[in-house]
Amino acid sequence: MMKLFIGNKAYSSWSLRGWLACKLSGLPFEEVVVPLYDEAWEKRREGDEFAPSSGKVPILWDGDIVVWDSLAIIEYLNEMSGGDKFWPTDPGARAMARSMAAEMHSSFAALRREHSMNIRQIYPSRQPSEAVAQDLARIMQLWAEARARHGGSGDFLFGEFGAADVMFAPVVTRFITYQLPVARFAEGYMQAIIAHPWMQEWIGGAQAEDWVIDRFEVPPQSQ
Repeated sequence: MMKLFIGNKAYSSWSLRGWLACKLSGLPFEEVVVPLYDEAWEKRREGDEFAPSSGKVPILWDGDIVVWDSLAIIEYLNEMSGGDKFWPTDPGARAMARSMAAEMHSSFAALRREHSMNIRQIYPSRQPSEAVAQDLARIMQLWAEARARHGGSGDFLFGEFGAADVMFAPVVTRFITYQLPVARFAEGYMQAIIAHPWMQEWIGGAQAEDWVIDRFEVPPQSQ
């Protein structure tokens, strides 16, 4: 059975992506939650299980095969599960979905930096910085184009829940946690993401965690 190492469910956005990818694959896997930044963190990340990723999570082991980085995990699981669960079948939709996933992977630094994931909190709304506002506008543009061109009658970016939704799911949680301004059309998509059974399972796991990382618990007013 595959083994997926992830960080705290409350805070680790990349872990959420890797975990959702495993769920989407339909393949059996064991999850191992590793507390981030505790007193054993530095020693733990030097162990053999984390060496290939330099101590970063998520990291997926499939026997002797190791895959790290959420986007690589998505592509590996796409191949292992038959190639029909992660990306749209239409070539144009598939190209757009892959482009959006890659842009999510490499961009939106201001949103990540100023609004770290904390799935257990909802903070009072505040005006986002100019850099975050630019990230928000770009994400709204991407979501709108995907929904208009390829969403069809489904609730997700390309109709059915897929890899693009896996990549943007932690963004949805950030929008909710910090009550960031979104276009009206986006509210339905965000509700569909949060209501998805796998997201509900993850959120329940986050709520059950005892670990608290103080630097991720600073309310926006104090940043």
